[in-house]
Amino acid sequence: MTTNRAFITGVSGLTLNDAEREFVRAERPWGFILFKRNIESPAQVAALVAELRSAGGEADAPVLIDQEGGRVQRLGAPHWPVYPPGASFSALYDIDPKLGLAAAKLSSRLIAADLIDLGITVDCLPLADVPVAGADAVIGNRAYGTEPDKVAVIARAVTEGLEQGGVLPVLKHIPGHGRATADSHFRLPTVDTARDELERTDFAAFQPLADLPMAMTAHVVFSALDPVHPATTSATIIEQVIRGLIGFQGLLMSDDVSMNALAGSIAERTRAIVSAGCDVVLHCNGNIDEMRDVARETPELTGKALERAKATLAARKQPQPLDRQAARAELDALLDRVGTA
Repeated sequence: MTTNRAFITGVSGLTLNDAEREFVRAERPWGFILFKRNIESPAQVAALVAELRSAGGEADAPVLIDQEGGRVQRLGAPHWPVYPPGASFSALYDIDPKLGLAAAKLSSRLIAADLIDLGITVDCLPLADVPVAGADAVIGNRAYGTEPDKVAVIARAVTEGLEQGGVLPVLKHIPGHGRATADSHFRLPTVDTARDELERTDFAAFQPLADLPMAMTAHVVFSALDPVHPATTSATIIEQVIRGLIGFQGLLMSDDVSMNALAGSIAERTRAIVSAGCDVVLHCNGNIDEMRDVARETPELTGKALERAKATLAARKQPQPLDRQAARAELDALLDRVGTA
């Protein structure tokens, strides 16, 4: 029996080219992630998903996507519906908490139905990031609010919708990206907030969600905990905060290793992510040379990481029945309440 390597990879286009097919066959990534460059039509996406699993020889290999709604939505018009950003649920929650949670759950349940149609089994959602005034807009209206309790309860509703639709959630960006004053796609953010304040706000939003099967790290330096390394490559933050204070025991994946927040070559970044304690390295851009560097520096899934990976896949539920037309009408009616409040 072959063992998968501890990384998730993107690919370059709408189908696998020969080099990618051979790479997947030889390197056996644990999972795959799709972006807009991989998406043209429902039939094409479903075929690509099937091709990825066939090349890797794993019928249940996880296929991920960032389908939040709002400005982070890889599947879009004309083939897929538009979904609201997280801030819409926050606004409705302020009018009526019960309705806000209902809308959050309905939206993610509908998203899950779209994904399962295509064979996509993991959504990089929910967010538990708690933005503050003056922070970079990279989180912005993606967030469910500015109070940790509210963020956590809406994130839980989003999680329930995904799970009922047969899709695994990924909690992000642990232990918090809301205070970052830079977009980690482009440069490394440093947060200088005191530890007790972080524990009261940013980290507190993640604690009620510590039972989720997967989480994605934040490329953010928390100087009160580790003045040098971002959470993704900080053994201190992973051990003391993510595994310790927050109590997350699921599969921990990095945010994208190719983002400019991280320093060094792709190989050096990969080694740092693994040595810090992440279970799985995420590589997104589909650059085959970088993919090979990641694979070369990534170990096979063994020990606790393998146990967590198996537990993650085992946590996926069968989709429950859904009347999509009725659910969408209900969601739209709920969201209309925000506009008329």
